[in-house]
Amino acid sequence: MPSHETIDLTTDGPAARILLNRPEALNAWNEQFGLDLLDGINVVAKDDSIRALMITGAGRGFSSGADLKEQRGGGEDGLPDLSARLKEIYHPIITGLREMPKPVLAAVNGPAVGIGCSLALAADLIIAAESAYFLLAFVNIGLVPDGGSTAILPARIGFARAAEMAMLGERVPAPQALDWGLINRVVPDDALEEEAGGLLEELANGPTRSYAGSKRLLNRRMYADLAGQLDAEADAQRDQGRSQDFVEGVMAFVEKRPAKFTGA
Repeated sequence: MPSHETIDLTTDGPAARILLNRPEALNAWNEQFGLDLLDGINVVAKDDSIRALMITGAGRGFSSGADLKEQRGGGEDGLPDLSARLKEIYHPIITGLREMPKPVLAAVNGPAVGIGCSLALAADLIIAAESAYFLLAFVNIGLVPDGGSTAILPARIGFARAAEMAMLGERVPAPQALDWGLINRVVPDDALEEEAGGLLEELANGPTRSYAGSKRLLNRRMYADLAGQLDAEADAQRDQGRSQDFVEGVMAFVEKRPAKFTGA
């Protein structure tokens, strides 16, 4: 397997594992992380000897979302263009997972926040530790959900609960996520590695063509216009990135104080 700076891609027979590996930043996404993850997913998708994939996080969490400390490139007017990286890197990650003709398992070992939450939701099956939680934190810094979450959430849990996660920006603990139908299983923290590993082995040695067919049919029914929704999210995020509320939200986050939004 190729080496990467911010993820570890390993295989064990027909089973592959991607370990999100920026533990010092709670596996936050910067540009290199996105490039590494996209490459890892592409490698798995193209390797016919790999029959199932598991994604999990190193350290204390699955992923804390976008790295707000990273400098973002601006548009011609000098304002940040939050749509560029979505379209160029993050969207291919989400569509790569959904279109991969093999099962994808997310083993969520702690916080899954923002685009990190979107990544987990893009998997076919989600198993979470009891201490894990899911959070669409975008609203807390004046942004809108992205990474396909506005398509995947309503499909998983319905409009009312999707709106609650998107608009209130509150944590959904793993047991509540299971009750809502957001995820598939919850296990004790110290059992996650064993339980997820066992499920990955089962998938990797199962009827691959059947899994691929089921996934293709579910995608057709539930996510027929995922590409269009991803584009709409990116356009909306570009607009939000130019707002005063986004600037205030990021400043408040960095300064560890409540944000004072004005709607501008």
